[in-house]
Amino acid sequence: MNEPLADRFEARPVVSASTVFEGRVWDVVSETVDLGDAGEVTREFVRHPGAVAVAAVDDQGRLCLIQQYRHPIRTFEWEIPAGLLDVDGEPAHVGAARELHEEADLVATTWHVLADYVSSPGGLDEALRIYLARDLSAVPHDERHDRDGEELGMPLRWVPLEEVRDAFLAGRLHNATMGIAALAALASRDQGWATLRPVDAPWPSHPSQRHLA
Repeated sequence: MNEPLADRFEARPVVSASTVFEGRVWDVVSETVDLGDAGEVTREFVRHPGAVAVAAVDDQGRLCLIQQYRHPIRTFEWEIPAGLLDVDGEPAHVGAARELHEEADLVATTWHVLADYVSSPGGLDEALRIYLARDLSAVPHDERHDRDGEELGMPLRWVPLEEVRDAFLAGRLHNATMGIAALAALASRDQGWATLRPVDAPWPSHPSQRHLA
């Protein structure tokens, strides 16, 4: 096999589908899929709108981290700013800029796609895109977002990328998006940022974007 290493986006025929549970943010669906020679199988999974995250890196090579309580894992987890793609018609990079503004009181003038990944493809269809944001500045106090819920009073910390990487690999930090962001940013920086993609790069792993690939 001499072709470039890449996933193949090819949907198998869905014989039947139903919604098992309808939630506030995402649903659980059941689909029977025709796998050809392997026959039909039924799979239940979470249907997710997708999400964006922001690796905001300052001119000292530090990553912006925020700490938020995540009840399903009972943990105050260090993360990077992130959020759902739940605004109809909003481009993904605009959503990322909104999350950076709302969660970290920051704006950036230089944006690139850093990495794309799927979080748990055996159980949900969530696709995530991580942006690299640089040339940062603070949002004026009178223009900052009023946070509430788990976001109220979130600590913010600037940490060298190498320190984030080491803590992630040592098992002290556990957020996958943050870990991928730190590792990808260091790898890209080592290559002179040559791996970065434009903010509107194709995103074929997101179900709504596959027709654009």
